Amino acid sequence: MRHYLPELVALPMLPFLILQGKRTRRLTPRLPEAAGPAHGLTGAQFDGLPLRLLGVGESPIAGVGVATYDEAITGQFAAALSVRLRRPVAWRACGKNGVTAAEALEQVVPTIPVARVDIALIAFGVNDTTAFQPATRWRRDLSAILAAIEQRCSPTLTIVSGVPPMAHFPALPQPLRHVMGLKAQTLDAVARTLVAQYAPGTLHIPLALDVRDRALMASDGYHASAAGCAAWANLLAQAAGSHLR
Repeated sequence: MRHYLPELVALPMLPFLILQGKRTRRLTPRLPEAAGPAHGLTGAQFDGLPLRLLGVGESPIAGVGVATYDEAITGQFAAALSVRLRRPVAWRACGKNGVTAAEALEQVVPTIPVARVDIALIAFGVNDTTAFQPATRWRRDLSAILAAIEQRCSPTLTIVSGVPPMAHFPALPQPLRHVMGLKAQTLDAVARTLVAQYAPGTLHIPLALDVRDRALMASDGYHASAAGCAAWANLLAQAAGSHLR
């Protein structure tokens, strides 16, 4: 019953929610993906072989809401991790705006280079939330992505980032915001339960940011700003750094 709560809440309001969703899509500015190369090296001043970081996901990985990939979540995670561990980090972002986890299996995963990495960051959930993807389908698709990345890259550490707290997205009006928030929480709980079944080298890191702080959000009120990605990156680096040490 818990996994069906968002659907039960949405059902009586469905016609109105559909109208709200269409109006929100029409009024929300469409921001482009980040410019520049989707890979880089940070922390070159430190000694040692670079850690290899791969980011896979939807719009945050693709850099929607920021100017360049260096400011997006993969680049900022690499920078935060490099400072924390005092090691260089070579990073690559493989993302596409607007994809669900199922679509990413067809459109993003095949673009991932077949090469071993030290850390894989997986960031999905917003588009599966707005698509109102069934919890069972989300679990299946996320599991398939984890398996595909394991096969292609054999990461030492895999981080599944929490689904963003859509209940506080400024761009979403009420009651749509409340319903999307419930759905995002449900999918995040499914992801957390799934990850708990894996070996200790796979972590679920909740996205515990107060997105009501407009400084953390891009101009569209829907995607993370550079400051938001920096705060997010610090959460990830703290968890990953503790694990890698």
